[in-house]
Amino acid sequence: MAPSGQVTALVMAASRRGPKDSVAALCGVSHKCLAPIAGRVMIERVVETLIASQRVGRVFVSIEDGALLRGVPALARLMDQGRLVAATSRGNLADSVLAGVEAIEAAGADAFPLLITTGDNALHTPAVVRDFADALLASERDITVGVAPEAAVARDHPGAPIAYHRFRDISVSGCNLYGLRTERALKAVRVFEGGGQFGKRHKRILDAFGVMPFILYKTRWATAQGLFDRIGRNLGPTLEPTYLDYGFAPIDVDNPASYNLSAEVLAARADAAPPAAADQSIDPPAGLASA
Repeated sequence: MAPSGQVTALVMAASRRGPKDSVAALCGVSHKCLAPIAGRVMIERVVETLIASQRVGRVFVSIEDGALLRGVPALARLMDQGRLVAATSRGNLADSVLAGVEAIEAAGADAFPLLITTGDNALHTPAVVRDFADALLASERDITVGVAPEAAVARDHPGAPIAYHRFRDISVSGCNLYGLRTERALKAVRVFEGGGQFGKRHKRILDAFGVMPFILYKTRWATAQGLFDRIGRNLGPTLEPTYLDYGFAPIDVDNPASYNLSAEVLAARADAAPPAAADQSIDPPAGLASA
Protein backbone atom coordinates (compact mmCIF):
# COMPACT_ATOMS: atom_id res chain seq x y z
CA MET A 1 0.00 0.00 0.00
CA ALA A 2 1.23 3.49 -0.82
CA PRO A 3 1.28 5.97 2.08
CA SER A 4 -1.20 8.84 1.97
CA GLY A 5 0.11 11.61 -0.27
CA GLN A 6 1.96 9.24 -2.56
CA VAL A 7 1.29 7.64 -5.92
CA THR A 8 2.50 4.50 -7.63
CA ALA A 9 4.64 5.02 -10.74
CA LEU A 10 4.72 2.99 -13.95
CA VAL A 11 7.64 3.66 -16.31
CA MET A 12 7.17 2.55 -19.91
CA ALA A 13 10.63 1.37 -21.00
CA ALA A 14 10.11 -1.39 -23.57
CA SER A 15 11.90 -0.88 -26.86
CA ARG A 16 10.14 -1.09 -30.20
CA ARG A 17 13.39 -1.14 -32.18
CA GLY A 18 15.89 -2.55 -29.70
CA PRO A 19 19.54 -1.99 -30.71
CA LYS A 20 18.34 -0.48 -34.03
CA ASP A 21 16.92 2.54 -32.22
CA SER A 22 19.04 5.55 -33.19
CA VAL A 23 19.98 6.41 -29.59
CA ALA A 24 20.66 2.78 -28.68
CA ALA A 25 22.86 2.44 -31.76
CA LEU A 26 24.69 5.67 -30.91
CA CYS A 27 25.48 4.38 -27.42
CA GLY A 28 26.00 0.71 -28.31
CA VAL A 29 23.27 -0.68 -26.02
CA SER A 30 20.32 -2.99 -26.54
CA HIS A 31 17.63 -0.54 -25.36
CA LYS A 32 17.40 3.24 -25.59
CA CYS A 33 16.56 3.51 -21.89
CA LEU A 34 19.85 1.77 -21.07
CA ALA A 35 21.92 4.42 -22.83
CA PRO A 36 24.45 6.18 -20.58
CA ILE A 37 23.94 9.93 -20.48
CA ALA A 38 26.08 12.36 -18.51
CA GLY A 39 27.66 9.47 -16.60
CA ARG A 40 24.46 7.64 -15.59
CA VAL A 41 22.17 5.11 -17.23
CA MET A 42 19.06 6.89 -18.49
CA ILE A 43 16.47 4.59 -16.87
CA GLU A 44 18.41 4.87 -13.60
CA ARG A 45 18.00 8.65 -13.76
CA VAL A 46 14.26 8.32 -14.37
CA VAL A 47 13.67 5.87 -11.52
CA GLU A 48 15.79 7.75 -8.99
CA THR A 49 14.11 11.04 -9.92
CA LEU A 50 10.70 9.50 -9.23
CA ILE A 51 11.84 8.23 -5.83
CA ALA A 52 13.60 11.49 -4.93
CA SER A 53 10.34 13.39 -5.48
CA GLN A 54 9.05 11.83 -2.22
CA ARG A 55 5.65 11.46 -3.89
CA VAL A 56 6.18 7.98 -5.33
CA GLY A 57 5.78 4.88 -3.21
CA ARG A 58 6.88 2.04 -5.50
CA VAL A 59 8.13 2.16 -9.06
CA PHE A 60 7.18 -0.43 -11.66
CA VAL A 61 9.04 -0.56 -14.98
CA SER A 62 7.35 -2.05 -18.03
CA ILE A 63 10.12 -3.75 -20.01
CA GLU A 64 10.62 -6.99 -21.92
CA ASP A 65 12.87 -8.63 -19.34
CA GLY A 66 13.56 -7.61 -15.75
CA ALA A 67 17.12 -8.87 -16.15
CA LEU A 68 17.81 -5.74 -18.19
CA LEU A 69 17.13 -3.66 -15.08
CA ARG A 70 19.21 -5.94 -12.87
CA GLY A 71 22.16 -5.19 -15.14
CA VAL A 72 22.17 -1.66 -13.66
CA PRO A 73 23.65 -1.96 -10.14
CA ALA A 74 21.67 0.93 -8.65
CA LEU A 75 18.41 -0.51 -9.98
CA ALA A 76 19.30 -4.01 -8.82
CA ARG A 77 19.62 -2.64 -5.28
CA LEU A 78 16.21 -0.98 -5.52
CA MET A 79 14.72 -4.24 -6.79
CA ASP A 80 16.23 -6.12 -3.83
CA GLN A 81 14.69 -3.52 -1.50
CA GLY A 82 11.26 -3.93 -3.10
CA ARG A 83 11.14 -0.28 -4.23
CA LEU A 84 11.45 -1.22 -7.90
CA VAL A 85 9.56 -4.01 -9.69
CA ALA A 86 9.80 -5.16 -13.31
CA ALA A 87 6.50 -5.63 -15.15
CA THR A 88 6.66 -7.63 -18.38
CA SER A 89 5.63 -5.49 -21.34
CA ARG A 90 3.28 -6.62 -24.07
CA GLY A 91 2.91 -5.99 -27.78
CA ASN A 92 1.61 -2.42 -27.66
CA LEU A 93 1.46 0.51 -25.28
CA ALA A 94 -2.15 -0.05 -24.21
CA ASP A 95 -1.65 -3.72 -23.37
CA SER A 96 1.60 -2.88 -21.58
CA VAL A 97 -0.16 -0.32 -19.37
CA LEU A 98 -2.90 -2.83 -18.54
CA ALA A 99 -0.26 -5.49 -17.81
CA GLY A 100 1.54 -2.97 -15.62
CA VAL A 101 -1.63 -2.38 -13.59
CA GLU A 102 -1.99 -6.16 -13.17
CA ALA A 103 1.62 -6.39 -11.97
CA ILE A 104 1.07 -3.55 -9.50
CA GLU A 105 -1.99 -5.23 -8.03
CA ALA A 106 -0.23 -8.61 -7.91
CA ALA A 107 2.60 -7.00 -5.93
CA GLY A 108 0.14 -5.69 -3.36
CA ALA A 109 0.62 -2.03 -4.28
CA ASP A 110 -2.08 0.55 -4.96
CA ALA A 111 -2.73 0.81 -8.69
CA PHE A 112 -4.40 4.20 -8.28
CA PRO A 113 -3.55 6.99 -8.30
CA LEU A 114 -1.03 5.97 -10.93
CA LEU A 115 1.65 8.17 -12.46
CA ILE A 116 2.77 6.95 -15.88
CA THR A 117 5.93 8.20 -17.54
CA THR A 118 8.55 6.90 -19.97
CA GLY A 119 12.11 5.69 -19.64
CA ASP A 120 13.65 8.41 -21.79
CA ASN A 121 12.87 11.50 -19.70
CA ALA A 122 16.45 12.14 -18.69
CA LEU A 123 15.80 15.80 -17.83
CA HIS A 124 12.89 15.38 -15.44
CA THR A 125 13.66 16.49 -11.89
CA PRO A 126 12.12 15.62 -8.51
CA ALA A 127 10.39 19.02 -8.58
CA VAL A 128 8.65 18.23 -11.89
CA VAL A 129 7.45 14.88 -10.56
CA ARG A 130 6.40 16.41 -7.24
CA ASP A 131 4.35 19.16 -8.90
CA PHE A 132 2.64 16.70 -11.21
CA ALA A 133 1.94 14.16 -8.47
CA ASP A 134 0.51 16.89 -6.22
CA ALA A 135 -1.81 17.96 -9.03
CA LEU A 136 -2.86 14.35 -9.60
CA LEU A 137 -3.59 13.83 -5.91
CA ALA A 138 -5.61 17.05 -5.75
CA SER A 139 -7.52 16.46 -8.98
CA GLU A 140 -11.16 15.44 -9.15
CA ARG A 141 -10.78 14.21 -12.75
CA ASP A 142 -10.08 10.63 -13.78
CA ILE A 143 -7.05 11.54 -15.89
CA THR A 144 -4.57 14.40 -15.83
CA VAL A 145 -1.95 15.04 -18.50
CA GLY A 146 1.27 16.93 -17.81
CA VAL A 147 2.01 19.71 -20.31
CA ALA A 148 4.44 22.63 -20.43
CA PRO A 149 3.35 25.98 -21.88
CA GLU A 150 5.22 27.09 -24.99
CA ALA A 151 6.22 30.24 -23.11
CA ALA A 152 8.09 28.15 -20.53
CA VAL A 153 10.03 26.29 -23.23
CA ALA A 154 10.83 29.55 -25.04
CA ARG A 155 12.04 31.04 -21.76
CA ASP A 156 14.27 28.13 -20.73
CA HIS A 157 15.27 26.48 -24.03
CA PRO A 158 14.62 28.79 -26.98
CA GLY A 159 14.99 26.94 -30.25
CA ALA A 160 14.50 23.48 -28.75
CA PRO A 161 12.98 21.10 -31.33
CA ILE A 162 9.64 20.78 -29.56
CA ALA A 163 6.22 20.07 -31.12
CA TYR A 164 3.25 21.95 -29.69
CA HIS A 165 -0.47 21.42 -29.35
CA ARG A 166 -2.11 24.75 -30.05
CA PHE A 167 -5.44 25.71 -28.51
CA ARG A 168 -7.46 28.91 -28.46
CA ASP A 169 -6.04 29.94 -25.10
CA ILE A 170 -2.58 28.36 -24.94
CA SER A 171 0.06 26.34 -26.78
CA VAL A 172 1.59 23.43 -24.89
CA SER A 173 3.90 20.48 -25.32
CA GLY A 174 3.43 17.10 -23.66
CA CYS A 175 5.82 16.07 -20.89
CA ASN A 176 5.31 12.29 -20.94
CA LEU A 177 3.52 12.49 -17.61
CA TYR A 178 0.07 10.95 -17.31
CA GLY A 179 -1.96 10.52 -14.16
CA LEU A 180 -4.70 7.92 -13.77
CA ARG A 181 -6.60 8.75 -10.60
CA THR A 182 -9.28 6.05 -10.82
CA GLU A 183 -9.87 2.68 -12.42
CA ARG A 184 -12.33 4.43 -14.71
CA ALA A 185 -9.33 6.04 -16.39
CA LEU A 186 -8.37 2.69 -17.92
CA LYS A 187 -11.24 3.09 -20.40
CA ALA A 188 -9.08 5.63 -22.21
CA VAL A 189 -5.97 3.44 -22.38
CA ARG A 190 -7.02 1.81 -25.67
CA VAL A 191 -6.44 5.16 -27.35
CA PHE A 192 -2.74 4.28 -27.21
CA GLU A 193 -2.90 0.84 -28.83
CA GLY A 194 -0.74 2.01 -31.73
CA GLY A 195 1.69 3.98 -29.55
CA GLY A 196 1.71 7.29 -27.77
CA GLN A 197 2.65 9.60 -30.65
CA PHE A 198 -0.22 11.30 -32.51
CA GLY A 199 1.54 14.33 -34.01
CA LYS A 200 0.49 14.74 -37.63
CA ARG A 201 -1.23 11.35 -37.88
CA HIS A 202 -4.68 12.79 -38.52
CA LYS A 203 -6.42 9.43 -38.93
CA ARG A 204 -5.17 8.31 -35.51
CA ILE A 205 -6.52 11.46 -33.87
CA LEU A 206 -9.84 11.05 -35.69
CA ASP A 207 -10.20 7.37 -34.81
CA ALA A 208 -9.16 7.85 -31.20
CA PHE A 209 -11.09 10.95 -30.18
CA GLY A 210 -13.93 11.40 -32.68
CA VAL A 211 -14.87 13.88 -35.39
CA MET A 212 -15.72 16.96 -33.30
CA PRO A 213 -12.58 16.87 -31.11
CA PHE A 214 -10.55 16.46 -34.29
CA ILE A 215 -12.19 19.54 -35.86
CA LEU A 216 -11.76 21.57 -32.68
CA TYR A 217 -8.12 20.54 -32.42
CA LYS A 218 -7.24 21.33 -36.03
CA THR A 219 -9.06 24.67 -36.10
CA ARG A 220 -7.97 25.75 -32.59
CA TRP A 221 -11.53 26.75 -31.77
CA ALA A 222 -11.47 25.17 -28.31
CA THR A 223 -9.55 26.03 -25.19
CA ALA A 224 -7.32 23.29 -23.81
CA GLN A 225 -9.78 22.36 -21.06
CA GLY A 226 -12.70 22.65 -23.49
CA LEU A 227 -11.12 20.09 -25.81
CA PHE A 228 -10.28 17.80 -22.90
CA ASP A 229 -13.92 18.00 -21.79
CA ARG A 230 -15.11 17.08 -25.28
CA ILE A 231 -12.69 14.16 -25.47
CA GLY A 232 -13.84 12.99 -22.05
CA ARG A 233 -17.45 12.91 -23.19
CA ASN A 234 -16.42 10.65 -26.08
CA LEU A 235 -14.12 8.36 -24.11
CA GLY A 236 -15.90 8.22 -20.74
CA PRO A 237 -13.27 9.28 -18.19
CA THR A 238 -12.90 12.95 -17.31
CA LEU A 239 -9.64 14.69 -18.19
CA GLU A 240 -7.71 17.85 -17.45
CA PRO A 241 -4.28 19.28 -18.31
CA THR A 242 -1.73 19.94 -15.59
CA TYR A 243 0.47 22.91 -16.50
CA LEU A 244 4.11 22.49 -15.51
CA ASP A 245 6.28 25.62 -15.56
CA TYR A 246 9.45 23.79 -16.58
CA GLY A 247 10.75 24.47 -20.06
CA PHE A 248 12.88 21.32 -20.11
CA ALA A 249 10.05 18.95 -19.16
CA PRO A 250 8.92 18.19 -22.75
CA ILE A 251 12.46 17.38 -23.91
CA ASP A 252 12.89 13.62 -24.01
CA VAL A 253 15.54 11.50 -25.70
CA ASP A 254 14.04 10.54 -29.05
CA ASN A 255 17.05 10.77 -31.34
CA PRO A 256 20.75 11.67 -31.35
CA ALA A 257 19.98 15.40 -31.49
CA SER A 258 17.77 15.35 -28.39
CA TYR A 259 20.25 13.00 -26.72
CA ASN A 260 23.03 15.55 -27.24
CA LEU A 261 20.83 18.42 -26.06
CA SER A 262 19.84 16.50 -22.93
CA ALA A 263 23.47 15.61 -22.22
CA GLU A 264 24.41 19.30 -22.48
CA VAL A 265 21.64 20.32 -20.07
CA LEU A 266 22.62 17.62 -17.58
CA ALA A 267 26.29 18.65 -17.77
CA ALA A 268 25.32 22.27 -17.12
CA ARG A 269 23.25 21.22 -14.11
CA ALA A 270 26.16 19.23 -12.71
CA ASP A 271 28.50 22.20 -13.14
CA ALA A 272 26.03 24.50 -11.38
CA ALA A 273 25.29 22.13 -8.48
CA PRO A 274 27.26 22.09 -5.22
CA PRO A 275 29.79 19.22 -5.24
CA ALA A 276 27.78 17.08 -2.82
CA ALA A 277 24.61 17.45 -4.90
CA ALA A 278 26.16 16.79 -8.30
CA ASP A 279 25.39 13.52 -10.08
CA GLN A 280 27.73 10.68 -9.18
CA SER A 281 29.10 8.70 -12.08
CA ILE A 282 28.73 4.94 -12.15
CA ASP A 283 30.53 2.23 -14.01
CA PRO A 284 28.81 1.14 -17.22
CA PRO A 285 26.41 -1.72 -16.37
CA ALA A 286 27.59 -5.15 -17.38
CA GLY A 287 25.93 -7.02 -20.20
CA LEU A 288 23.95 -4.11 -21.65
CA ALA A 289 25.85 -3.58 -24.88
CA SER A 290 24.16 -4.97 -27.97
CA ALA A 291 25.76 -7.87 -29.72
